[in-house]
Amino acid sequence: MQPQAFQSVVADDFTAVDGIIRQQLKSHVPLVEKIGDYIISAGGKRLRPLLVLLSGKALGYQADDLRLLAATIEFLHTATLLHDDVVDMSGMRRGRATANAQWGNAPSVLVGDFLYSRSFEMMVELGSMPVMRILSRATRVIAEGEVLQLSKVRDASTTEDTYMEVIRGKTAMLFEASTHSAAALAGSTEVQSEALRHFGDHLGIAFQLVDDLLDYQGDAATLGKNVGDDLAEGKPTLPLIYTMREGSAEQAALVRTAIQKGGIEDLESIRAAVQASGALDYTARLARQHADQAIACLDALPGNAYRDALIELSRFAVARTH
Repeated sequence: MQPQAFQSVVADDFTAVDGIIRQQLKSHVPLVEKIGDYIISAGGKRLRPLLVLLSGKALGYQADDLRLLAATIEFLHTATLLHDDVVDMSGMRRGRATANAQWGNAPSVLVGDFLYSRSFEMMVELGSMPVMRILSRATRVIAEGEVLQLSKVRDASTTEDTYMEVIRGKTAMLFEASTHSAAALAGSTEVQSEALRHFGDHLGIAFQLVDDLLDYQGDAATLGKNVGDDLAEGKPTLPLIYTMREGSAEQAALVRTAIQKGGIEDLESIRAAVQASGALDYTARLARQHADQAIACLDALPGNAYRDALIELSRFAVARTH
C-alpha cells in the first residue's frame, strides 16, 4: 500500500499541519528560516505527525489543537535530524545534501536548538501538562539513546540487547511519544492510552530495524542516503551483531574488523556476509514481529477508518524499500 493511501484520511489536516510548520519557522534571523525551511521542505515520510493525527482521530478527537501537536512533533524530529547529521558527519539525507554539508556544523546545531525551543513554545500553547510530560521525557530519552549509540561506536562487543536499547531510545521513543501524546490530548481511557503508547514503541522498533536492514540491501538512489553509512561510522547495527554472533568465523572476523576500524572499503564483502549468515532474514523477521505486535495493540481502539490507516501504516513500515 502506498503511503498516500493511509495519508488520505487526514489529507486536510496534513495540509493544515504544513501551514503551521511554515508559520512557526518564522524568525527575524534569515539564516534560521533558511536552514529550517531547507530541512523541512526536504519532505520525508512525515510519519510522526501522521501518527499524531491518526491516533487522535481514531479516538474520535477532532479539535484543531491535534494539528498543533502534530507540528510540534515534527519540529522535535527535525531538530534531532539536524543534530544527528552533525554527530554522524552525514553528507546526504533524503536524496540531497544535509544542512551541515551546505552551511556547516555550527549553524546546523544552533538551528536545531531553535527548533527544539520552538517546539516547547508550541507545547506551552497546547496547554496540556500530560502532553508536556510525555514530550519532555521523550526528548531526554532520545538524547540518552543517541549518547548510548555514540558510546558504542566501533565497539564490536555490542550485544543485541544494547542495540535494542539504542533504537528504543533514538527512534522508537518519538513514535511512542507521537501516539501517546495524541491519546493524552484526546483525554482517552488509560487502556487506550497504554495501547497507543505500546503501538508507537513497536512500530518505531520495526521502522528502525527495516532502516538498518536497508543499509545492506538498498542503493543510495532509492534510499536517499549513503548506503553503508552505519558501517562507515563503525555503528554495530543488528545485521552486523547477528553476523558476528551466528555467522562463520570468517564472516564474524570480517565484520568485527570493519566495525573496529570504520570505513566502507569492505562494504561489498560485508553485504555478502550479512546476507549469507541469515542476518538480513533475522532482522526482517524481527521487524515483522514488532509490526504485528503494534497492530495487535490497536484492538483496544474503536473500529474506524483512522484505525484501519494505522494498521496499513504498520504494514507499510516493514514492506518499504526506502
